[in-house]
Amino acid sequence: MQGRVTVTEGALASLLALAAHEVPGVVGMAPAGLRDQVVRILGRQEASEGVVVRQDPASPGKYTADFYVVVAVGTRIPTVVESLAERVAFAAKKLAGVELSQVKVHVVGVGRG
Repeated sequence: MQGRVTVTEGALASLLALAAHEVPGVVGMAPAGLRDQVVRILGRQEASEGVVVRQDPASPGKYTADFYVVVAVGTRIPTVVESLAERVAFAAKKLAGVELSQVKVHVVGVGRG
C-alpha cells in the first residue's frame, strides 16, 4: 500500500510535549503565549501547552521547537535542558518521522514536583 503520512504542527507539538514530560526534572509546562494563557484561564489544558512548533524556513522539511518548562527544585538545569532536547529530537524522529533543526528550551520557573 502506497501513501503519504502528514503530521500537523499541532499533533507534533502534542507529541513533543508528552515526550518532554517524561524527562526527569521537568515539573510541567508553562503557557507559551497569549493563546495558551487564555486556554488555561478558561480551565482547559491542552497536551501541547508550552510547546511551539514551526516549519524551519531555512531547512525545508525540518521543524523548530520551543519549550517553556518549569523544572524541579534542586535539579541541575543544564542537565535537564540537555536531556529534554535529546528526548524530544528522538521522539520527533522515531515517532513522527520528522527532524528538528533546532530545539530551544526556555526555563520559566522552578517548582516542586
